[in-house]
Amino acid sequence: MENNEKKDAYRKKIEAQIEEWDAQIDLLKARAKKAGAEMQLKLERQIEELKARREDVRAHLAELHKAGDDAWHRVRDGLDKALGELRSAWDKIKERF
Repeated sequence: MENNEKKDAYRKKIEAQIEEWDAQIDLLKARAKKAGAEMQLKLERQIEELKARREDVRAHLAELHKAGDDAWHRVRDGLDKALGELRSAWDKIKERF
């Protein structure tokens, strides 16, 4: 598999993951609306953190789109780090709520 194909496969994988997180965030929003006032505030703060981390992933993904076939591996490292931070934030929310 050449670099361009690897880059495209990686990009598609990340885009699918973002779509999944978007759906999970929507479910969390619906859950927050049904919660009591204090829990709703906590959930809303967590949702905002998830959204910020998701946008960071999207920004790295945009860099990946711009990166040349040979340079995309360097961009991937930053994207992998951003994904790890998003996964970590998501895991914390799942533990709490």
